Amino acid sequence: MALTLENITFDCADAAALADFWARLLERPVDPEASTGFATVGRTAGTSPILMFIQVPDKNPGKNVVHLDLHATALREQIERAVALGAKHVADFEEYGGRWATLADPEGNLFDIAEG
Repeated sequence: MALTLENITFDCADAAALADFWARLLERPVDPEASTGFATVGRTAGTSPILMFIQVPDKNPGKNVVHLDLHATALREQIERAVALGAKHVADFEEYGGRWATLADPEGNLFDIAEG
């Protein structure tokens, strides 16, 4: 039996607030009953993978080791949109024929938006 990717989990301070950021960025609804302690995006809509947000007393220090890579046809527009939603624009990159930007969500989790 093959493994399937079910959830991508974010440890965070405020699950509902971080779920709201990602839901707005990905244009998906936050699932009902979101709270400060636990929230999901994509469960009730049946989209996969489900984004899960869990409040923890202390996050791992330093750089997160897993991040999301998003793709956009209008790179600058999506970077500006993410910043308007509460992201921080960290840096731009152009390597190996690709262009992307690294951003941080409102709790500092890094993610990339690539042109593609």
